Amino acid sequence: MSRFEVMNHIHVPEHRLLSKEEADEVLGKYSISIEELPKIKRSDTCIRSLELRVGEISRGSIVKIIRRSETAGISYAYRLVID
Repeated sequence: MSRFEVMNHIHVPEHRLLSKEEADEVLGKYSISIEELPKIKRSDTCIRSLELRVGEISRGSIVKIIRRSETAGISYAYRLVID
């Protein structure tokens, strides 16, 4: 029996870890502080799956979520990783 990979499911959007420079750019672009971002726990299934590809994701990191839709196009969301 093969292992289910949540990130390959059609309804799970792409998650990408931002570099420090990219994170600073996003915060500046939207004129917000890091504490104002919506949160996502390190125990979230998508974060755990992402860690298998990029290594440990520390508290305070920012993840970009890319949602694709046939009707709405592409939308981006950003989440602050918490414990």
